[in-house]
Amino acid sequence: MHTTRRTILKTAAALGAATLLSRALAANLTPTQKPLKIGVVGAGSLGGTVGRLLAQAGHEVMFSARDVERVRRRFSGERERAGTPLEAAQFGEVVLFALPYSALPEMAEKLAPALKGKIVLDAMNPWGEPAMEERAKQEAQGVIGLLTAKFLPDVRLVRVFSSIDATQIAASARRDGDKLAVPIASDDAQAAALAAELVREVGCEPVPVGALIESRRYQPGSNAFRAHIGADELRKRMGVQ
Repeated sequence: MHTTRRTILKTAAALGAATLLSRALAANLTPTQKPLKIGVVGAGSLGGTVGRLLAQAGHEVMFSARDVERVRRRFSGERERAGTPLEAAQFGEVVLFALPYSALPEMAEKLAPALKGKIVLDAMNPWGEPAMEERAKQEAQGVIGLLTAKFLPDVRLVRVFSSIDATQIAASARRDGDKLAVPIASDDAQAAALAAELVREVGCEPVPVGALIESRRYQPGSNAFRAHIGADELRKRMGVQ
């Protein structure tokens, strides 16, 4: 039976997160019947790669950065458009955050009204930002995903695409087998299921780990961060089924 995004969302309310995700993965999901509008806040290497692959999968994608003209020159495909971060947040039913982490507090404040209630994909890490790393320790049990949730309290947050390199995503999309494993964590079962579908659509294999706090299993400093391996081996490294 063909499993659609609508079916997943209908059953999500009645199923626990683990059951929902396992069913979504087992269904070998195909692209959504209704193309999504996806906003990309931070159209660098990762945001640009994931966004372009989602556009190729049939979604409408708006890329954004401070220099809109540069983004417009780079992304001019049939389903690609450029805008400001605010325009991308307003446009997207789903919004991918791929900013330098230090930009998150200011951007979250500016975009909060446009993002309220939306699914936000958190692909950010505080690289070389000791102040942010310290805030995660002091305010979020050392878990980056939980710190992001503090900055974006009114969204449906999913920690995804945060542990892998853009070049590895692109390579996985080009090959038929041996797909790159992408871990996913969220406190929202519906959002996590949709994120799993999008991971498959960019040519990778989703690996759910549970609630948002479990994203610590694949954040910087863990043995799963940038492991760039298959799903079975990644599950072993993270200690999840």
